Amino acid sequence: MYKESETTLGRIIVAGATGVPQGFYRRFARFAAEQGFETLTFDYRGIGESKPETLKGFEMDLLDWGRLDLAAAVEYMSKDDVPLFIVGHSYGGHAFGLLPNHNKVSGFYVFGTGAGWHGYMPRLEQLKVLTMWNLVLPLLTWWKGYCAWKILGMGEDLPRNAFSQWRHWCGYRHYFFDDPQMAGIETLYGAVKTPIVAANALDDLWAMPESRDAFVKHYKNAPLQRIDLPPALLGGAIGHMGYFRQNASPLWQQSIDWFKTLIKEEVVA
Repeated sequence: MYKESETTLGRIIVAGATGVPQGFYRRFARFAAEQGFETLTFDYRGIGESKPETLKGFEMDLLDWGRLDLAAAVEYMSKDDVPLFIVGHSYGGHAFGLLPNHNKVSGFYVFGTGAGWHGYMPRLEQLKVLTMWNLVLPLLTWWKGYCAWKILGMGEDLPRNAFSQWRHWCGYRHYFFDDPQMAGIETLYGAVKTPIVAANALDDLWAMPESRDAFVKHYKNAPLQRIDLPPALLGGAIGHMGYFRQNASPLWQQSIDWFKTLIKEEVVA
């Protein structure tokens, strides 16, 4: 939990990306806290400080990160005195629609979310991703009993079944919305009416604007704003992880300013 101002304008939960520990978001959390937003970072089950001694044999459902873990954070941070917001990164954009308590959130600002399908990526990145999905990661997972993502320097290790679900859904143009076994999940996303901003960098090879649009269109009843971020905003490069690196404060300020606008609108109403 990060709180540095005596005056609390609102509360923020950071809903992180797949395999990214909460410490990666500490700079944003401090930045938000300095501007009066009490901010919570947390690890999904199986990640960072929420992982067991070994991931081998650890069973979980990838959907639980949203419908249970993020939902618990919303319950913990939701109070009547000030509004609650969520800042998401990548998977965080998936998680929001899974919340049973999304009505307690006044605004959702997500960076770098997308449908995950390789076809939205530039050709060279497609080849890299398909090699990873179909050769490298399956071999590592078979060897270790879990997805040894960390060996590749790409994030925290993942439970086996979380990796299997992620890989499976990334094979569809619209992620799990196209999976016949997930029929009906679109109704959860259609129920969301929270204002949303979905910001994606034009050099985010894993979540290009087309990929973002393929996913966020399922928030069909939410006020939705899409923002394409030119890499020049952060000196020439953003990518998939640059939204929360040290030099990303201009992006953070955009989200904070939007939250402040929503607060003013609530006061007027």
